[in-house]
Amino acid sequence: MAGDTSKKNDLPGWYADGIGHVWLPYAQMKTARPPLPVVGTQGTRIRLADGRELVDGMASWWTACHGYNHPHIRQAVERQLAALPHVMFGGLAHEQPLTLAKRLAALLPGDLSRVFFSDSGSIAVEVALKMAVQYWLNQGVKGRSQFVAFKGGYHGDTTGAMAVSDSDDGMHGLFAGLLPAHHLADLPDSEERAAALDALLAARADDIAGIIVEPLVQGAGGMKFHDAVVLTRLRALADKYDVLLIFDEIFTGFGRTGAMFAADIAGVTPDIVTLSKALTGGTLGLAATVATRKVFDAFWSDDPKKALMHGPSYMANALACATANASLDLFEREPRLQQVATIAQQLEQGLSPCRDLQGVKDVRVKGAIGVVEMERIADLDTLRARFVDEGVFIRPFENVIYLTPAFTIEPADLDTLTRAIVTVVRTL
Repeated sequence: MAGDTSKKNDLPGWYADGIGHVWLPYAQMKTARPPLPVVGTQGTRIRLADGRELVDGMASWWTACHGYNHPHIRQAVERQLAALPHVMFGGLAHEQPLTLAKRLAALLPGDLSRVFFSDSGSIAVEVALKMAVQYWLNQGVKGRSQFVAFKGGYHGDTTGAMAVSDSDDGMHGLFAGLLPAHHLADLPDSEERAAALDALLAARADDIAGIIVEPLVQGAGGMKFHDAVVLTRLRALADKYDVLLIFDEIFTGFGRTGAMFAADIAGVTPDIVTLSKALTGGTLGLAATVATRKVFDAFWSDDPKKALMHGPSYMANALACATANASLDLFEREPRLQQVATIAQQLEQGLSPCRDLQGVKDVRVKGAIGVVEMERIADLDTLRARFVDEGVFIRPFENVIYLTPAFTIEPADLDTLTRAIVTVVRTL
């Protein structure tokens, strides 16, 4: 790999010895710049092997909502590691996941009360899809195996999740022959589009198990925002045609849009919700698929074949659940949503100069998400390296430059991030 942004003489031995054996995410390995060697994190800073520090604008793909190395989370991991790092969840139960499930049920809207734990967001989506299809089968209704998903949507990289994502960007287009076909519709963000979705459901409701949507923000599909009325319309249509409504809150959950969950802003309760990313404050992998009583009751039976037959080996991992409980402690004890509101104001102010710059298509902010959408970005690798030269870690994709910082970021560090974007965009 060519074009290293680090000083070659400062590369640690572990990096030089190991980099030739890993397969990196979303990267053409032949041409991509080598990843930056990281030796430490603290707060909202990433420390590189050559001694540089970068202000992190990504919160590690939106997970590290409390910043890195928060002492409360670290101490929770240490205590749990000494007592019980992991035990299988089949036939055994332990404190951390049971406590976490109760807390999530109390936080989520409506009667979302049954929590199925897994390892990652994509798997949480897989479980939700499987759950929705079996919900109908358990009631003797056959043929409901399709879903309505939305243009611009993204739900993960596993097979089922890819099938309900919009592959027009090419990321999943190669796998069209592998994936089952579902109904890809426009979000009902206008009366006309709502009528079109109504017509689709009227014609195909007998085939459809559910509707899946990223509420308020379509993340990896382009950081596209929509209003809460979209979710209100989806709830009404799901009820009208008796299909399940799934909210994928893997990105939006835990404060990112300005409320604990995007569902709270809309005042809408889905039948199933998926959670991950910030669930553990960015410390360990964990996900959850949470269902309402109505969904769970369809599985409550004397017939063993009506059980949900799914069970990841590391399901309800004690360490991960301990970090999630510690993260929820911080949401209770510290003013996270107030911090998000402050971040939103600073993002709006800091990114607004981009509106007048050549090549900028849109500037938008929702909660702790700031987006500068370009007409086009010719060379993503070079642009990412430019941001590193400005002392920040910002990772644009497609035609989008965005910030999803930790909620604990200091105003000066957030100013560094927004100024870096304005500075670099001015030169494009």
